[in-house]
Order: sequence, then C-alpha cells, then structure tokens
Amino acid sequence: MLPFGNSYLYYVEITLQVICALHCIRRGNQNRWLWIIVFLPMVGCLIYIFSEIRPGRNIRAPQIDIAAVVNPGAKVKKLEQTVRFSDTFDNKIRLADAYLSAGDTRQAVELYEKSLTGAFAENEHGLTQLATAYFEQERYSEVINTLKKIYKTQRFQSSKAHILFAKALERAGQTEQAESEFKLMKGRYSNFEQRYEYVLFLERADRIEEAVTLLEQMLDEAPQLSSMERKNNRVWLSKSKEELKKLYA
Repeated sequence: MLPFGNSYLYYVEITLQVICALHCIRRGNQNRWLWIIVFLPMVGCLIYIFSEIRPGRNIRAPQIDIAAVVNPGAKVKKLEQTVRFSDTFDNKIRLADAYLSAGDTRQAVELYEKSLTGAFAENEHGLTQLATAYFEQERYSEVINTLKKIYKTQRFQSSKAHILFAKALERAGQTEQAESEFKLMKGRYSNFEQRYEYVLFLERADRIEEAVTLLEQMLDEAPQLSSMERKNNRVWLSKSKEELKKLYA
C-alpha cells in the first residue's frame, strides 16, 4: 500500500491531468497539448496551466470545479445541504445548475420554476438555464415562452440563449421564424458558433449549397482575425472545417 504522501500526490497528479485534458479539449487545442499532458503528467500539466489557464491572461479560462470532476455527486449533495441551511435564491439556482449539469433535468426544472418568482421572475441566468432544461426535455414551446422574457435584453442577441431560441423554434415547426433568428446572428468576423449552428440548420433543410457557402465564408474570414479572436473561436473554426470536408465528400 502506498504511503499517504505518495498516494496524495498520485491523486493530485490524476486530478490535474483530468482538469487540463478537459480544458484543452473544450478549447479545441488537444492536438497541441494532450500528448504532453498524458505522457508528462505533472510537468506537462504545470506547463499547460502556466501557458493556457494561469490567472492574468487576457483570455478568460473556464472555471473548473475540481470536486465536481473527481466526484460529481459530492457537489450536488454539498449544495443540497447549503440550501437546507440557507434557502436563498442564489443557493437554489446554484443547486439547480448542478442538477442540470448532472443530467437531472426533472429536479433542475422543479427548482428553477420554484425560484424564478417575485423579484427574481426575470433573472436572466435562471431563465436561460430553465430554457436549457426544457430543451433537453423536448418541451420546445416552453423554451420559446421562457426565452421571450429576456429576448429584448442587450446580451441576448449574441448569446447561447439566442441559439437555443432559434433551435426551439425549428423543432416546434416554426422554421421561418427560426431562420429569421439565425440570420440575426450572422455578423461577419464574429458569431462563429451562431453561424455554425445556422449551417446545421441549412443542412437539416437540405440546403447544402447555402451551407457550403456560409462555411467557406467563415473560414475565409479566419486569417483576418486577431490571434485572440482566432483562439476564442478555434473550436467553431475547427468544426466548420470538418463540416466543410464532410459536405465536399
């Protein structure tokens, strides 16, 4: 049996590997970093952290909960205890978010609906998360009605919630309205995720030539982006390149 000190370092090393691997996959830069993280565990992870996610970088790194990675259920239980001790709106929303992340949409929806009342009825984060849970339950009309409450807010137009709204309209059979929403998100040299989702919409409508044209336009714009913009949109540019290859084939 390993001594406590060595055992502790082993679990720290594994945890760091998991965190760094998840981060680089989400950023779409696994080709450059994943082998370093896997084959040089501690050293590779430290290099990655200082190069890609250290504090003070201009690009904001995703916040990764170490406890949630190692034991996802522990976060939910801890938040349930917190809510029992302090039944505040913020605590309930954090718990509902944890339910949603864990795939428990039933409990997530119940808690969001109970929480989004009174002074908090139009809380933007809560409504977006509730709509996300509804979408996963295929309750598309409720997604639409929920997101209409924040449709006119400044951040909505270029948000993931707007993508969700357009996709819900399509699945509810309102394809013309869905396309209108996708077109509102078509700004050049920006909104790569939104335009990628529009490409998928065009493919589902069997409008392949239009999808190819939009993908080519997005990839033509890539060299004109700043290094930071390219990094921020790396995942969607990579997905667009793969999608274009598939359509050419």
